[in-house]
Amino acid sequence: MDSVPHIPNRSIMTDTARIPDKPALEGLESKWGGVWETEGTYRFEREGATRECIYSIDTPPPTASGSLHIGHVFSFTHTDLVARFQRMRGKHVFYPMGWDDNGLPTERRVQNYYGVRCDPSLPYEPDFAPPFQGGEGKSVKAADQKPISRRNFIELCEQLTVEDEQQFEALFRQLGLSVDWTQTYRTIADEALFTSQLAFLRNVERGEAYQALAPTLWDVTFRTAVAQAELEDREQPGHYHRVAFAKPDGGHVEIETSRPELIPACVALVAHPDDERYQPLFGTTVTTPVFGVEVPVVAHHLAQKDKGTGIAMICTFGDVTDVVWWRELDLPNRAIIGFDGRIVAEAPDAITSEAGREAYAKLAGKTPFSAKQAVVELLRESGDLLADPKAITHPVKFFEKGERPLEIVSTRQWYIVNGARDAALKSKLLDRGREIDWHPDFMRVRYENWVGGLSGDWLISRQRFFGVPIPVWYPIDAEGNPVFDEPIVATREMLPVDPSSTAAPGYEESQRDQPNGFVGEHDVMDTWATSSLTPQLAAGWERDPELFDLLFPYSLRPQGQDIIRTWLFSTVLRAELEHDVAPWANAAVSGFIVDPDRKKMSKSKGNVVTPAGLLEQHGADAVRYWAASSRLGTDAAFDPQSPTQVKIGRRLAIKVLNAAKFILGFEGAADAPVTVAVDRSMLAGLATVVEHATRALESYDHARALEVSETFFWTFCDDYLELVKERAYGEASPEQASAVAALKTALSVLLRLFAPVIPYAAEEAWSWSNDGSVHRASWPAVEELAARGDAGVELLELASLALTGIRRAKTDAKASQKTPVTSAVIAAPAAATALLASAEGDLRAVGRIADLGFAEAEELAVRDIVLDTPQEEARA
Repeated sequence: MDSVPHIPNRSIMTDTARIPDKPALEGLESKWGGVWETEGTYRFEREGATRECIYSIDTPPPTASGSLHIGHVFSFTHTDLVARFQRMRGKHVFYPMGWDDNGLPTERRVQNYYGVRCDPSLPYEPDFAPPFQGGEGKSVKAADQKPISRRNFIELCEQLTVEDEQQFEALFRQLGLSVDWTQTYRTIADEALFTSQLAFLRNVERGEAYQALAPTLWDVTFRTAVAQAELEDREQPGHYHRVAFAKPDGGHVEIETSRPELIPACVALVAHPDDERYQPLFGTTVTTPVFGVEVPVVAHHLAQKDKGTGIAMICTFGDVTDVVWWRELDLPNRAIIGFDGRIVAEAPDAITSEAGREAYAKLAGKTPFSAKQAVVELLRESGDLLADPKAITHPVKFFEKGERPLEIVSTRQWYIVNGARDAALKSKLLDRGREIDWHPDFMRVRYENWVGGLSGDWLISRQRFFGVPIPVWYPIDAEGNPVFDEPIVATREMLPVDPSSTAAPGYEESQRDQPNGFVGEHDVMDTWATSSLTPQLAAGWERDPELFDLLFPYSLRPQGQDIIRTWLFSTVLRAELEHDVAPWANAAVSGFIVDPDRKKMSKSKGNVVTPAGLLEQHGADAVRYWAASSRLGTDAAFDPQSPTQVKIGRRLAIKVLNAAKFILGFEGAADAPVTVAVDRSMLAGLATVVEHATRALESYDHARALEVSETFFWTFCDDYLELVKERAYGEASPEQASAVAALKTALSVLLRLFAPVIPYAAEEAWSWSNDGSVHRASWPAVEELAARGDAGVELLELASLALTGIRRAKTDAKASQKTPVTSAVIAAPAAATALLASAEGDLRAVGRIADLGFAEAEELAVRDIVLDTPQEEARA
């Protein structure tokens, strides 16, 4: 296999001038960050690369609107651990960074930051200066925001996202992400527009993208359609109203509804086909109260026999179930809620009675809340309200970024097929999910549940401003009406294109908005319609075919669990439609960050921690250690007031520096023969650590790799280093050379094991005795230790226990660890004493024991210790 040409990492005799008098973590980020950038340490080596030697990462592009939070540090560190490991394994690592800068979050931030709002009807002002510069503008109410042209608004979006991206990059660099910063992209740049629009045109050509007039979830605040993946349920207070519908025989049917204001939009009553109470009514009609419209009673399996009275209104449209009933039962559309969220002025044609139309006139122009109050009063007056409203709480659908309940309105929108109505496509998408190796594996179920639960195709059009324009125009007939059923699509040569400023193919600009002319599509694509193409975008699809063939399908998609339904699914969908493959071999899904009360951290909850202060106070290595300690898919609690794991990580990084300084102070070479049994035992134990850590990282279990490496490191420092330091300090001899060689060999291996987690400390310590970067050094292999560490690991374990016993005996005698010992006995099983005999010299030296004997016993213990201090002589 071809591999990245590693920077030389040959061991050299230590140049003590390289080692600082007092090693410290402070300043390492700026020191090594500059070196890595200058030397191109993390640069993707395209020349000479083959698919077999490339490891490509489909990096999540963070939304460039506001500030990064601790969750970004958490999940991006997980990705970086993989990138660093694979690079040290000899892979050409493609690790780009993207910025997701189009979409609603950016628009909201621009509105708040500059105190403006977009009004497309206004002309462009070339020298426009926003009312606020550099402030959050949050004190400016929406009504007080200055209206500006779409072009002016987009310019402010461009300006602010660039500023945010620079701050994000600086923080990611400080964190030590080994990103190739020459491989960056923006989801609003020309390359992204080209890729997104070309993929859309291909979807149109294959019949996978279409427009339709259909019920659409609508956010009345943002005046935009909302996709299924952007929904969330929130518990809201409400009331059930028991209402009477008149039967032809003079009786009535009772229903309970939380939305009586939609009675004028009622098109049927529905009950479960097995509900014996209502089976006699199926096929008959009833009359709506107040508005006097005759509607059918129908059966459908989604009706709930145990909810309310067991029979419900079907209205156009109260919720997504109404949409299902309306579509499957082929019912009429009598929608009464407009794009502004208010009751439309014109009553449905079905309301024909004078009394019904007068009643409707009292609702026109009202909000649903006010209309509800008006209808309740009308029901009281007519006698059709059968009981006082009953207070309830119930789940209501919201746009995940919205503050008002969603309504369902009829709009013309663009869709991409996603398997909701195509069993064959749904089956393929499930198969693609099974082809991907998920880490952890149980996250696959979330993907499959999402695919299985899809109820409609993917709505991709948005009524926003800062986004990828949909590359479509519509002809205008002789009467001046747009012909939406005959869209004019852009040609590839026109891309990227904005239909609002470029004439349609075959037309002149003077024909815009004129009879027999054209009108440009004003909608933009959902931001996920671009983010779903990050593999294609970063790899140069249709722009750099050679690079794309090298990288795609990618090796890894790392991401959060909350966007499996959006980013992960939509990327699988686009790869299936365009390439007929899964877009990556692996998916690594990080857990959430939760606060000390185990609540997910989010801006809406006000419990988000920003990482800048944490990095400044504790250092990047310490923060990375905290992130690396959590397994994929596992939520991690974080308390900014007491960041215990961060402090442990800082302690580890400092200990690595100090241990390296201490070891490199010994005279001798790392490649000298290792002849002493306890030295070989230590290296054998380290070989096992390398084996386990490597296997764990290959399985995307970075937490396990860190655990085994760190556990060995503390044993190495506390026991082995203490055990052999007297010998290492001694005069030149084969035994002294063996200790120094084992110590320096172990240091080299440990620095490489720790390099992905604490890259700054590892690089600093490595530089004291090696040329080149530890991050371009080879990942440690069992083979480089096996020949030098063929002794059993039991010897070091036993020696460590014996050393602990000697220390405890001195402590129990209230003596200093430096106190000389006249004599002592190590008692242990026969096999153990035979092994320990080979470490007798080191045990005598570290314990300052003149005469060390051995005896048989069931368990290892240090006894009969005689301290060589007359005033403190004692036995233990």
